[in-house]
Amino acid sequence: MRSPRRAVATAAILACALTLAACGTKGSPSSGGSGSGQTYQIGITQIVTHPSLDEARAGFKKALQDAGINASYDEQNAQGEQATATLIANKFKSKDLILAIATPTAQAAAQAITDKPILITAVTDPVAAGLVDTMDKPGGNITGTTDMNPVEEQLKLVKEIAPDAKTVGIVYSSGEVNSEIQVKMAKAAAQGLGLEIKEATVSNSSEVQQAALSLDVDAYYIPTDNTVVSAIESLLQVAESKKVPVIAAEGDSVKRGATATFGIDYYQLGYQTGQMAVKVLRDGAKPGDLPIEKQTKLTLTVNVTAAQRAGLTLPQALVDRADSVIK
Repeated sequence: MRSPRRAVATAAILACALTLAACGTKGSPSSGGSGSGQTYQIGITQIVTHPSLDEARAGFKKALQDAGINASYDEQNAQGEQATATLIANKFKSKDLILAIATPTAQAAAQAITDKPILITAVTDPVAAGLVDTMDKPGGNITGTTDMNPVEEQLKLVKEIAPDAKTVGIVYSSGEVNSEIQVKMAKAAAQGLGLEIKEATVSNSSEVQQAALSLDVDAYYIPTDNTVVSAIESLLQVAESKKVPVIAAEGDSVKRGATATFGIDYYQLGYQTGQMAVKVLRDGAKPGDLPIEKQTKLTLTVNVTAAQRAGLTLPQALVDRADSVIK
């Protein structure tokens, strides 16, 4: 027969064991567990505020919500400053996962964090940016989505809207490797379209209007340049005064007043990135084993009202086949 003291001790041990079993242990992104009941700490670093990047962020969060992932978000914006992006990246070293939106913030995160999963989105060329080994086998702790756009197809819109156009102006940031890549692609595509590319570089958004004014061109093309897109209205004012079309690299810029684009949907791109994050957090997938993904469905968007403000009449055939017509 056990003594009362021993019975009390035994009961206490059993109660402790039951408590531990009920609580379980906290999962981790590399554990392969479901993460049920866990709240993941996710840091989101974004280079600047503009609708496309904001949409990518919203899409990412919705994908995790739809998958039933509990997440607490620390959302930071570098406001176009690379030094600030570096500070943010260092602050995120203890997070369970990092979402880096746009090339500059992705580069800052990659340099600062090597032992936590980093998901990138709105990055034009992850290989050229030094973020991954290859698109199919990223390696390391990084994967995500690219927003590489069909530059040649977009420049074809210049000839369709303004058949007599000979020159296309591109204003872009000299500090964004993603823009430099697109300018090279535009130059290569322009040769076959009978177009000449004229360039003007800027170092910050306040220089965009003057750079646009410096170009005597028949049309403008806006790549996915974060500095320029954040100040797109100043370029659009110049284009309207010159009565020339503006072809954008994505749909949100058309909603803001560009003439047309054949491009990606950033909300869907962010959602796609979020689905990849779910594989890492819930399924234990290693980022380096997940190929960089791109969006396969592109959308033709035209802005009839913006064209009218610039004194342009869009071809009816173009309007008829558009997926989205802004009036």
